[in-house]
Amino acid sequence: MLTRVEDGPAVVACNTCRHSADAREQDGVRGGALLVGALNAVKASDPKYADVAVQEMACLFACTEHCTVHLRAPEKVGYVLGRFTPDEASARAILDYAVHYAASEHGRVPFAQWPQGVKGHFITRTPPPGFVAQ
Repeated sequence: MLTRVEDGPAVVACNTCRHSADAREQDGVRGGALLVGALNAVKASDPKYADVAVQEMACLFACTEHCTVHLRAPEKVGYVLGRFTPDEASARAILDYAVHYAASEHGRVPFAQWPQGVKGHFITRTPPPGFVAQ
């Protein structure tokens, strides 16, 4: 049931998410799969994203919030974000935020550094194992 992956900074994308609030798929492809493809394409296009892994899994259980991702790294607060359009612009905003997140001490990125494309997309924040956030 679990697959071991690298334990560094990662964007874990739900590959089974709906395409949008109103549509499950686009041309027979789930929105989550499209977002995973966009994340991988953007990551491959620029070396500044090299230290952030793109990982995918089926269902993050955020089904009311289409196109969701979980941002995580060891000993950092994690975030679930959703309601993205599964395209290059969203993927770039997610990865740009992830670069700042990876460089942060505890996972907190100053609001001034947030790309416009992630504002309004945060759903939850999760503490890392053994910690709670203040």
